[in-house]
Amino acid sequence: MKLAARASRIAVSATAAMAIEAERLRSAGRDLVDFGVGEPDFPTPEHIQAAGIAALEAHFTKYTHTAGIAELKQAIVASHARDFGSSYTANQALVTVGGKHALFNAISILVDHGDEVLVPAPYWVSFCEQIRYSGGTPVIVPCDEARGFALDFDALARAVTPRTKAIVLNSPCNPSGAIFSRELFRSVRELSRQQGIWLVSDECYSRFVYDGDLYSVGAEPGSKDRLVIAGSLSKTYAMTGWRIGFALAPEPLISAMLNLQSHVTSNATSFAQKAAVAALTGPQQPVTEMLAEYRRRRGVMVEGLAAIPGIACGLPAGAFYAYPNVRRLLGRPGGPRTPMEFSTKLLHEAGVVTVPGEAFGTSEHVRLSYATSSAAIRAGLERFASFCTGLLK
Repeated sequence: MKLAARASRIAVSATAAMAIEAERLRSAGRDLVDFGVGEPDFPTPEHIQAAGIAALEAHFTKYTHTAGIAELKQAIVASHARDFGSSYTANQALVTVGGKHALFNAISILVDHGDEVLVPAPYWVSFCEQIRYSGGTPVIVPCDEARGFALDFDALARAVTPRTKAIVLNSPCNPSGAIFSRELFRSVRELSRQQGIWLVSDECYSRFVYDGDLYSVGAEPGSKDRLVIAGSLSKTYAMTGWRIGFALAPEPLISAMLNLQSHVTSNATSFAQKAAVAALTGPQQPVTEMLAEYRRRRGVMVEGLAAIPGIACGLPAGAFYAYPNVRRLLGRPGGPRTPMEFSTKLLHEAGVVTVPGEAFGTSEHVRLSYATSSAAIRAGLERFASFCTGLLK
């Protein structure tokens, strides 16, 4: 079967691949503890569900404008202003089918064949795949694990070439939980302005910050030119299945992204958009409560990992992932040589689902999501510790 050349540029995400294998084992009767997929275990808050149900009962099930209903676009810019101090208008907003869709739209419109895009590592699994699909080349800039996966601005600036089209920053970061400083963002914005480079800022975890104030580079004075913000309601409001995301960008780029979307998905699901309005304009207490619970779970996860011989794990500053270094457990006789082999062996022998670091551009780590109950975290850590101890013998 001959497929288009662009099909060979992408592969299924390692997150999805591990989930598929885990589901196969569950179907065979295996008892698993799942630290794999980054999905909140909380139900969608009741007032959001009620708004979706009300929309269904009112037969709000037809097409909407491709860019999203006016009420939701206004809610998006108002909530971003409330949380971060920005000043976008509804004409600078686009409602998408999840945050991943917003990123895909932006990269598809911005990146052409031969373009380069700077991507700090570790990075979210879909960044490089989307760049390659668009014909571009991801240029990886490693972050410093010893400094909490901080990004060295000088290293980023040295990676810029005449072919650099964009820089992608994800803060808080999936998978490391790192948060890039305001100073870094300001420096990158100035670099992008000087070099004519676009900055794509993935803010899907922007409300899950454990210490310090919330921040968006979109609130910086004069920052909107050559800036695309991709956001999502999936994690913040436990709405992964509702598939609502958004982009904030200059109107010409929003218009181009809208043209693309009109030929791909058209509008996001109509009644889900009504639920999203309720999420953004309604009580924010559920978000505060989820963050507090994630903080508690973070403590259980990181303390448990730190007690395991051979494991090194820093404290994530945001999101809901731990990203331990397993280098000391790799390459032993009869044991795993790579994080992929480590995760696969851990799944099959201990029944613990993780995602290998190769998915995120590193070669010594695995990702564990603590978006699950504390009881499940403790049970999984017990299995994880037993597995690691066995490798050290």
